[in-house]
Amino acid sequence: MILYRVHFKWKNKDIQLTAKSLDLTHPYFVSIKDLVFTNEKNIIINPSEEDIYKTFSNSKQLMIPFQTVSLIEEVDDTDSGKIRSFTIAK
Repeated sequence: MILYRVHFKWKNKDIQLTAKSLDLTHPYFVSIKDLVFTNEKNIIINPSEEDIYKTFSNSKQLMIPFQTVSLIEEVDDTDSGKIRSFTIAK
């Protein structure tokens, strides 16, 4: 199954959401449906992922403005790789 990873800015935060359905036909928005969240129970809780889950898990559809979207990836559902930004300390 094909999944879509959408990277965007929301409230000055970089957000990555994974969805089963993506619609780019609207002139100003990216429509994301059928969001996918990992069901892994970890001992250590990542507060940013928990915040994203609490905010978006009950949404049936999100309309995200094109201006806030930085990257859309099409991936297989078995692909667990993540791209993360980092800085090099001098």
